[in-house]
Amino acid sequence: MSGNGASGTDDGSADRNDRLTSWFVRSGWSKGELARQVNRRARQMGAHHISTDTSRVRRWLDGEQPREPVPRILSELFSERFGSVVAIEHLGLRTAHQTPSVSGVDLPWAGPQTVELLGEFSRSDLMLARRGFLGTSLALSAGPALIEPMQRWLVPVPAADPGQRTAGPAGAGRRPRLSEPELDLLDATTVMFRQWDAQCGGGLRRKAVVGQLHEVTDLLQENHAGPVMKRLFKVAAELAELAGWMSYDIGLHPTAQKYFVLALHAAKEAGDKPLGSYILSGMSRQMIHLGRPEDALELIHLAQYGSRDCAGPRTQAMLYAMEGRAYANMGQPSRCKRAVRMAEDTFGDVALGGEPEPDWIRFFSEAELNGENSHSYRDLAYVAGRSPTYASLAEPVMARAVELFEKDEEHQRSYALNLIGMATVHLLRREPEQATVLVGQALDVARKVRSERVNTRLRKTVDTAAREYGDVADVVRLTDVLAARLPEAAEAV
Repeated sequence: MSGNGASGTDDGSADRNDRLTSWFVRSGWSKGELARQVNRRARQMGAHHISTDTSRVRRWLDGEQPREPVPRILSELFSERFGSVVAIEHLGLRTAHQTPSVSGVDLPWAGPQTVELLGEFSRSDLMLARRGFLGTSLALSAGPALIEPMQRWLVPVPAADPGQRTAGPAGAGRRPRLSEPELDLLDATTVMFRQWDAQCGGGLRRKAVVGQLHEVTDLLQENHAGPVMKRLFKVAAELAELAGWMSYDIGLHPTAQKYFVLALHAAKEAGDKPLGSYILSGMSRQMIHLGRPEDALELIHLAQYGSRDCAGPRTQAMLYAMEGRAYANMGQPSRCKRAVRMAEDTFGDVALGGEPEPDWIRFFSEAELNGENSHSYRDLAYVAGRSPTYASLAEPVMARAVELFEKDEEHQRSYALNLIGMATVHLLRREPEQATVLVGQALDVARKVRSERVNTRLRKTVDTAAREYGDVADVVRLTDVLAARLPEAAEAV
């Protein structure tokens, strides 16, 4: 029984699970397809004891309650299938009780607790050491359960006693000293990790980033002077954000959200509002990906409000661009266009110079600006029923993004994503042959990066092309090429 992840009921009977049945019917999967996907995801997590078949799926639909990690796996699979958060409860399933430190995002906004939770979470991630296994104990938060705790980011922190440390265990001994060169080295290491992520995707160095975060958390357990503590919290915030971003890139959404939340707490302790706004923008991007544009917009507005007087023009332009993405996915063209214009106008101020910019915003280049804005127009086209008007608006902006990213060796993942974006624009314009050329180029770039986000978008784009233009020879060839290069595509949703 345990090998199948089932709990059954006390008397052997069960009421049919109408909620799970409804999601299952709408998915279009067969019982065998769902079983294969559950088994594949379980293997990726390292849960090799899971072995599901069609009869087990039928029993779930009839009301049998599967054991962990199956409910989490089903939640992730249906969320990916429908492009929105499908919680375990939505499937009529139960999950094991979880402590607040492991589940949820409503955490104490206090330095010592932030250090403790960062240490606990990063240590668990490292000890389990299996892709996605930690995510089986997590649940995605959305709606008020996510937004209301994040609003507390704006609440001022009471002034600390100058004679007290910000964090560290009670009764700690002597006060160790970190030199300026040592702190500079921590910053430089974070910059290096960020470059690796941009070049190679989130799947290659995520564990190294989590390890570095855990080391910095250990340093935060010691006694340091106030300025050193703030700087360490800043490093911890950047590393936790990067760990979240890498987790998001390889499809570990609950894990990513937890790191983002912890990063925001650390940024608050560091007193770095622009960094906090950047972290919120990453959370917003994840919500757009999961089909929650209203949540994304709330997060962006929190970011804009919290950093309006201190963020540089590049950061502000990035926030406007993300606001445009949220409005596009909500089907609000006038507000989307206004946000796009604000992003372009504000980005124009970058050339005027001013204060040195933090490394974490350096990625938001002219190429990235064009990529985000073109995706806003592309998303508007889909929301508006494949509108040719918005597709025409997207095409020249997306073409400019592709042109600029082609020359950028550092941001290969972004290059692949924008090639795929351009392919979707051609599909909207009923130009399947041009779309296949761009997807082929994206496949070549995807081989250089380990990004499930890139792979998923490739599969979805080719799947769309096959459904709409299955009689076009170039599309048929592309489908065969994708199946050969990304074997999981044959079973992908």
